Amino acid sequence: MENRQKKKKCSLSASETLIMKAIWDAGEDIAVPDLTEALLKNYGKDYKRTSIGTFLDKLIAKGFVERYRKGRLAYIHPLQDEEEYKRNLIQEDANFWFRGKISHVIAALSSERKISKEEIEEIRSILDGMDD
Repeated sequence: MENRQKKKKCSLSASETLIMKAIWDAGEDIAVPDLTEALLKNYGKDYKRTSIGTFLDKLIAKGFVERYRKGRLAYIHPLQDEEEYKRNLIQEDANFWFRGKISHVIAALSSERKISKEEIEEIRSILDGMDD
């Protein structure tokens, strides 16, 4: 699909990101009225139907979603995988803000909040697994 090639380097606005998060959180294709409800319930965003339509048009143009009709409702189907998007976003931010140094990313994250013992052990386990 032609749109899939464009999606890699497209950045999303804050509102587009929020809408994508709500779509991904649904776990399946989501009807536009359900998307509107999820945005209000989960994020306190009371977007008008026309605003959501505009954001969806932009997401379609960027290759993130496709819209189709089923009966009287329009449904949204994500074209980009959430995990892949998060990995790319984190990698881009790490490269830009921390010159690609993961140790600096972890230091910045840990300076903002206390890391639990369980999280420390999980990080150690991940790092130990990288030696293989």
